[in-house]
Amino acid sequence: MNNNNNSKHRILIFGSSGWIGSKIIELIKTNQDKQYDNICIFESKARIQNRESVERDIGIFKPDSIINCAGVTGRPNVDWCEDHQIETIRSNVIGTLTLIDVAYEKGIHVTNFGTGCIYNYDDDHKPFGNETFKETDPVNYTGSFYSKTKAIVEDLTSSYKNLLMLRIRMPISGSIKEQRNFITKILNYEKVVNVPNSVSVLEDLLPISIDMTIKGIKGVFNMCNPGVVCHNEILELYKKEIDPSYTYQNFSLEEQAKILKAGRCNNHLDVSKLLSLYPQIPTIQDSLIDIFRKIRHQQQHQEIVNINE
Repeated sequence: MNNNNNSKHRILIFGSSGWIGSKIIELIKTNQDKQYDNICIFESKARIQNRESVERDIGIFKPDSIINCAGVTGRPNVDWCEDHQIETIRSNVIGTLTLIDVAYEKGIHVTNFGTGCIYNYDDDHKPFGNETFKETDPVNYTGSFYSKTKAIVEDLTSSYKNLLMLRIRMPISGSIKEQRNFITKILNYEKVVNVPNSVSVLEDLLPISIDMTIKGIKGVFNMCNPGVVCHNEILELYKKEIDPSYTYQNFSLEEQAKILKAGRCNNHLDVSKLLSLYPQIPTIQDSLIDIFRKIRHQQQHQEIVNINE
């Protein structure tokens, strides 16, 4: 989207065709005449591991800020990364470092979407306990190749002073038609574990990420809703609000590990640093109720459309 008004804040998005990147673009464009009337947004099609392409697009669009949503998580899940390690390195490590380094040379702020999947419950952080992982805690989980690459990048990028690193976890949105939605994922699992986890509701957090970008906030933030939620809680809400006939089964972490190529982590991330800036973020329980009511409303609307057709 082009705009000749040089007074507007220019944001260049990398990874604009991905799930989170496309949501940020949609959010800004649909609110262009409201809270985002001071923003010009541009989409880069460059592969972030190609330094020349990154430099070219930054030169063309001349952004005040960059939001990086590019990277691979794997399809249908992070097990893909185990068999595609070179592709994962090129995108998640080389690409991310290249983009941040080019932006650093040009004095441009970068908001990078990272992951909270670099921690796992341990003797000092137990499930259902009060101990949480803070941004300053050392990484204690590299049990999947995906998590390993993300941990490496966090370590290396800590030297860059132009960076805002946002750690999201098990992202949730208000549409179960979106295959990357954590709700959609576990609805389609044959069995689920029942462990408390930090979760990121995109409707709550993406507007905040845009605000942080405009303000040039730097540092590492656990980008999750306050509190934790278990898989069973999510599925019980689905039964209550959407489909009372839905059923599911549990299995243990040990049983889960037998069917996966890579390990999975579970954790409770501390969000007090984020809440100190944005105290309005709802708890995960409150937000999930709103999400499921939104999904139910969408389904009811679709049923009416189908009847009228």
